[in-house]
Amino acid sequence: MGKAVRNDLHGLDISHKELQKLTNLPVKDELIIISNPLRKFAQRILEKIKGSEGATVVFISCSIFVFSYLLFDLILKLFATWMSIPSWVLLIILCLWGGGVTQIVLYLLWWKKLKVINQNMTNALEILLNDVDRYNAVIKAIDINDQIEAAGNPGVVIQERERVIAALKLTRTDLVRALKTERILRENKNFILRNTELFANNLATLTAMQVTEEATEHGRLLNEALQIALDVQLEMKRLQTQA
Repeated sequence: MGKAVRNDLHGLDISHKELQKLTNLPVKDELIIISNPLRKFAQRILEKIKGSEGATVVFISCSIFVFSYLLFDLILKLFATWMSIPSWVLLIILCLWGGGVTQIVLYLLWWKKLKVINQNMTNALEILLNDVDRYNAVIKAIDINDQIEAAGNPGVVIQERERVIAALKLTRTDLVRALKTERILRENKNFILRNTELFANNLATLTAMQVTEEATEHGRLLNEALQIALDVQLEMKRLQTQA
């Protein structure tokens, strides 16, 4: 969300870390491409160079680079005198080789996590994860709308904001409860299947709760929240057209 997020939106979204804790699965993990963090680091260095600390950043960066190269060259001269390749060429080769090995390790770890998810994925969990994405998208839309309003566009103010936030809080509670319930059922599936008569009443109660909640005030408020999210999108498109 935006940096200047309003207080009533703080803690409403279901974060990546929280989602993994609720499901006990490495869900939503993306493959780390080693060039991406390096690119971000380089961008941060360039931004600082352009700022007031530019000279200091350049001096420190060059000092670290030169010291690292001299240290590497000294190690080669002491322990690898038989090497005929120039030290700077060998340093480049080692950096590329190290980057390649690191990327392979990252891929294998990501593939292992993906395999765990596929082995434990259920229809209920897949639906809940999609619901979490939709829920977080609504909060993101409201946050963007707040930023547009703060930029000097009072016409996009959200009407009955308190009711919308109340609906989102209820929705968050239901999603967390559903994710916890799904995890319990998934992790104890074999035992439940072997002892279905022990859980017949509980499962019937859960089903009744789901049917009842569809017609509650919460459901109506959530529909209003989703409708406002759509209105936010339409308003943003209108502003983009005017710009």
